[in-house]
Amino acid sequence: MTVPKTADPVSAVRPPIPRTVWVLGFVSLLMDISSEMIHAVLPLFMAGTLGASAVWIGITEGAGEGAALLSKVFSGVIADRFGHKKCLFALLRA
Repeated sequence: MTVPKTADPVSAVRPPIPRTVWVLGFVSLLMDISSEMIHAVLPLFMAGTLGASAVWIGITEGAGEGAALLSKVFSGVIADRFGHKKCLFALLRA
């Protein structure tokens, strides 16, 4: 007795990914690549064009990293206090 071939059961259950999701994913990829490229070249620009010393470049990079870490800490505290991450986004929009 032979078993008839059927379509993959997983693909039969899932709907196709919408075109908008593909476009937004591609845009997000390009934004990530561009920010990584700028982040790598920024110290060279600061030293070569602006004439900044290594100390000032370090201070600038440290301040940027510190601001990013502090915002993560405070947003985590707010999200924990409300219990839902969606409340944080509603608070930021208001």
